[in-house]
Amino acid sequence: MRSLAQMRVDARTIFDAGLAAADPYHAIQRQVKVENHSLSVAGKQYDLNYFEPILIIGAGKACARMARALEDMLGNRVAGGVVNVKYGHAVPLRAVTVNEAGHPLPDEAGQAGARQIVELAQNAGARGLIFCLISGGGSALLPCPADGLTLGDKQQTTQVFLDCGATIQEINAIRKHISKVKGGRLARLAFPATLVTLILSDVVGDAIDSIASGPTTADTTTFADCLGIMRRLKIEKRIPPPVLDFLRRGANGEVEDTPKAGDPAFERVHNVIVGSNRLALEAAQRKAEAIGYNSLLLSSFIEGETKVVAAVHGAIAKEIIATGNPVAAPACVISGGETTVTVCGSGLGGRNQEFVLAAAGAIVGLSNVVILSGGTDGTDGPTDAAGAVADGTTYTRAKEMGLNPREFLQNNDSYHFFQPLGDLLVTGPTFTNVMDLRIILAG
Repeated sequence: MRSLAQMRVDARTIFDAGLAAADPYHAIQRQVKVENHSLSVAGKQYDLNYFEPILIIGAGKACARMARALEDMLGNRVAGGVVNVKYGHAVPLRAVTVNEAGHPLPDEAGQAGARQIVELAQNAGARGLIFCLISGGGSALLPCPADGLTLGDKQQTTQVFLDCGATIQEINAIRKHISKVKGGRLARLAFPATLVTLILSDVVGDAIDSIASGPTTADTTTFADCLGIMRRLKIEKRIPPPVLDFLRRGANGEVEDTPKAGDPAFERVHNVIVGSNRLALEAAQRKAEAIGYNSLLLSSFIEGETKVVAAVHGAIAKEIIATGNPVAAPACVISGGETTVTVCGSGLGGRNQEFVLAAAGAIVGLSNVVILSGGTDGTDGPTDAAGAVADGTTYTRAKEMGLNPREFLQNNDSYHFFQPLGDLLVTGPTFTNVMDLRIILAG
C-alpha cells in the first residue's frame, strides 16, 4: 500500500502529465505542417506562394506559445500580427506583437489590442492569409464593445455573470451579442481574406461557437436567447441599462444579429481544434496506469455547481474503498470539464480550490484517499494557485490550526483555507488552458 505522502506526489505527477499533453506549441505542430511552399492544416492544403500578407492574430492565455510555433514553422513568411494574452503569459516573438491584458475582467489594454487585431483583419485583403489563434480566456482578452456600449459596461456585465453561477455557454452568449468581433463577427471583418483559426478548447464538448465566444464561426444564439438567460438567472436589474437596452433592441430587430450558418463571411474560414480537455485527461490516465494505478476516465463533460460535483466525487472515493467499484484499488479516477461557483461570500478562491475544500469534507478520516483539482491554465479564480490538494486528514489538520472548514466554504474562501495548510496547487503560468483536471486516488 502506498503512503499518503506518496499518493500526494503521484497525484501531482498525474496532473503534470495532463498539462504536458495540453502544451499549445506541440498542439499546433500536430495539426500544422509546412513543406517548401505547401501548408497543410488538419489535412487541408494551401499554397503559400499565393498568399500575401501572412498574419497572425488571436486572443487567449495560450496564444503566445501558439504563435511561436507558427513563427518557427513559417519563418520570414509571417509579416506581422497581434495576440492578446493574460498578464504574465507573454513569450518573446519575432514578428508578432504580444499584448498583455486583463482576465477574467477585460481591461483597456485588451481593448487596445483588440482594435489593432480588427485593423489587421480588415486590411488583409483577398490574398491575405490570417491565422487566428484562440484559446481559453479569449472572450475576456478580446474586448471590442458594440456601438453605444463601453468597456465599463462589458466589465460590469461580465462580473454579474461570473458571480451568479452562469455557465460559460450562457456567459458567452451575452458576450457575443455586445461585441463587434465575437459570434462570427471577426470573420465578417476579415472577409475576403482566408482565415485559418486554430483553437485550443476550454469549453465542455468543444463547441467551436462557444470557445472564446466564437469570433470566426457561425453563432447559434440570438438576442432573444440573451434576454431569456438573464430572466432565468434573475439578474436583469443588475445588468447595466445600456447593455439591457442594446439587447432588447436586438431582440426587436433594430440591431443586426450575429452571423449564422450559411453567411458568406465563412466561405474562406477553416476552424480547427488543435487541443482539448479530453487529450489532457487521456494523457493523465496513461501516466496513472504507468505508475501502477487502475484508472477510470470518468468524463470530460462535467459541469454544474462545484460543491455538488465535489460531493459526487467524494462519494466515488468512498465507494472505491468500500466495494472496489467502479474501479478497484489502487485506483485513479480522472475527470474534466468546468464547474461553476455561485458566490455567496466575500472570500478568495476559485472553482478548483472550492471543489477540493468541499470534497475534503466527504473523505474525512479515510487514510488512503487523495483528491486534487487544478486549472490547466495555472490560475484558479483571481489567485496565484491552479487549485488545491486534500486527503482524509485535511479537516483534522485544519481544525488543529483553528480553521473551521465549513466557515471557509460558506464564505467562498478556499484560498485562505489551503494556504496555511501548504496545500495550494501552484504551477505558475502554464501558457495553456483546456479547462480543469480532477484526480481521485484511492487505496
